[in-house]
Amino acid sequence: MTEESATKETSNKCGGKNKAMLAYGVIQISATAVSAISLAAIALGLCAVKQESKAFNGCVQEVIAEGKTNSAAVRFCNGGN
Repeated sequence: MTEESATKETSNKCGGKNKAMLAYGVIQISATAVSAISLAAIALGLCAVKQESKAFNGCVQEVIAEGKTNSAAVRFCNGGN
């Protein structure tokens, strides 16, 4: 076997590994990006829940200040009578 044919044979074997490693890297980066986007969406959802919670608590405090019981205030703020 000559030196040139040995080099070609080695480069052919490594070519498949390089493609596989490139594919793995692209998949890994894509998974990281999807994960980051998902975490951002969850964080934005939690901010909305926090604002809704503040509004609900304010409603309950206002109804309690009017002289109703805690349970009546919660029922009222949930849409009851």
